Amino acid sequence: MNSSEPSSPGVENKILEVLEASRLVVNKSESITTVETVSFSFQKGEIYNLIGPSGAGKSSFLRLLNRLDEPTSGRILFRGKPLNTYPPPELRRRIVMLFQEPYLFSGTVLNNLEYCCPDNNRRDLSGVLECVGLPLNMADKDTAGLSVGERQRVALARAIILEPEVLLLDEPTSALDPASARIVEDLILGLVRQLCLTAIIVTHNPEQAQRFGGTTLMMAKGSLVESGPTEKLLTDPKTEAARKYIRREVS
Repeated sequence: MNSSEPSSPGVENKILEVLEASRLVVNKSESITTVETVSFSFQKGEIYNLIGPSGAGKSSFLRLLNRLDEPTSGRILFRGKPLNTYPPPELRRRIVMLFQEPYLFSGTVLNNLEYCCPDNNRRDLSGVLECVGLPLNMADKDTAGLSVGERQRVALARAIILEPEVLLLDEPTSALDPASARIVEDLILGLVRQLCLTAIIVTHNPEQAQRFGGTTLMMAKGSLVESGPTEKLLTDPKTEAARKYIRREVS
């Protein structure tokens, strides 16, 4: 289902490259640096967790990755080209962002899916609904009657119809009960494997990061202070900022 071009053997498979990116926000007379000189390379088909205390800059950083916000300095490359060389509609189909509170249009689940791909028919959509653990008869259900977990799964289905290469997820399970959260976690893991997606996930929950695995980035005060394999970073952090966060001394 994913239409991304294959990589050449032996070539480092970067999909997103962040080069000293910063964002400065001016609010009345106050200037706030929400992201400060972050550099990092994301590889195709991998999972990345963004952890850190509230106000660390995690969501602000995530929004830079598909131009919902613009860096005030530095560069971000997607497949080797600056983000601002892609038309925003194209970029946001290839790098899709899902929010903490899923936004669905009024109408049915089918209406929402067709919005992303109007020429789809029900037979095509059955595979998409199956991918996110929803029955085909859910297509005719009004979105107003869906649970938060069902809404998040419909948002995931709508995202994968676009055949993205990167999923940006901003605390995708924070509004869910533990059982629903685990279902969504498993769906994300399955989609990453099945579609060879790169997933970049903001989470306040180190245990969730551990379940996702992959690589974890620790942010504090807008800066990237530590990164590495998730298990190692969570059990043997190298920085005091990460140690305090994992010990729950900051939140």
